[in-house]
Amino acid sequence: MSTGFGIIGCGMIAHFHARAIGDIRGARLAACFDKIPAAADKLAEATGCRAYRDLDAMLADPAVDVVTIGTPSGAHLEPALAAAGAGKHVIVEKPLEITLRRCDKIIAACDKAGVVLSTVFPSRFHESSLELKRAVEQGRFGRLTLGDAIVKWHRTQAYYDSGAWRGTWELDGGGALMNQAIHSVDLLTWLMGPVAEVRARTGLLAHRRIAVEDTALATVEFAGGALGLIEATTAAYPGYLKRIELHGSEGSAVMEEEDIVKWDFAKPSRRDAAIHARMSERKSGGGGAADPKAIGHHGHARQFQDVLAAIKKGTRPLIDGPEGRRSVEIILAIYKAAETGRAVTLPLAADPTLKARKTGMRGC
Repeated sequence: MSTGFGIIGCGMIAHFHARAIGDIRGARLAACFDKIPAAADKLAEATGCRAYRDLDAMLADPAVDVVTIGTPSGAHLEPALAAAGAGKHVIVEKPLEITLRRCDKIIAACDKAGVVLSTVFPSRFHESSLELKRAVEQGRFGRLTLGDAIVKWHRTQAYYDSGAWRGTWELDGGGALMNQAIHSVDLLTWLMGPVAEVRARTGLLAHRRIAVEDTALATVEFAGGALGLIEATTAAYPGYLKRIELHGSEGSAVMEEEDIVKWDFAKPSRRDAAIHARMSERKSGGGGAADPKAIGHHGHARQFQDVLAAIKKGTRPLIDGPEGRRSVEIILAIYKAAETGRAVTLPLAADPTLKARKTGMRGC
């Protein structure tokens, strides 16, 4: 018997969700809903699923077992609560939500309903990411000393002008950090461990008519003592592949998008040559560096499969609600550090309140 999916929010990312579902054996897209009926109709026409005009009606459909939520970032809470209340398992596009309070409400609702919750971070499921994680867990880096996440992307002014929610604190939750670089923030802390302290500067340097940052720089101290850098922008023409760099007393590795371009360890392993040869073949495309549509859906498919396995086994998926919350907390700490000009320690003592910010350079 196949598992039925329903998609809430039928914008650009919904089409990637639909392709991912289509690649999973034993899964099918049964339904979709969007507040703009034409958007749901377009997705339904492309996929053969049923377009609903009413969310409650879709959630009452017994053919829907799991929902994916692709509404604007600051509008994830309400459909997630409705889906959990209807007993549906919930997959939420990144970020889980834009404040910790809203994240916590989603997590609590899914726990109370006994449904699986997952936050979409497909980069964790890339083979290269898993090799990096394995090397960290095996201690191959020795003592970790530096961990960097670098996202130098380009977005046109037309990109921000294309949707009223883009570039707003209320629905986008932030700029280059919260919307684009959050994937790399998640990867970095998954590999390096918890973040203990951040200092930051942010600025709106190249775009107009948005309230959030298009450039951010944060220095990081990890709980294990290592230091790091988070660098994010949508104002770097023409846009380059995102990078994760890990360095330690006995090894270093650099990943660009899905390619491992550096893999150097003091104590060689039999697998090193094969890893370097297989994962440095430059198979990655643009990765969304200049075009938000230039991404693959294979990571989504692997993550959705992980969620289905968790449902079947009664376990938690690799990226559950608390895992999704973690990157939001780090980014909110960076925003707070930039706004106050002071170091901010984690975990945050209280949920920072997003408010109107000046668009010039901020921070220490």
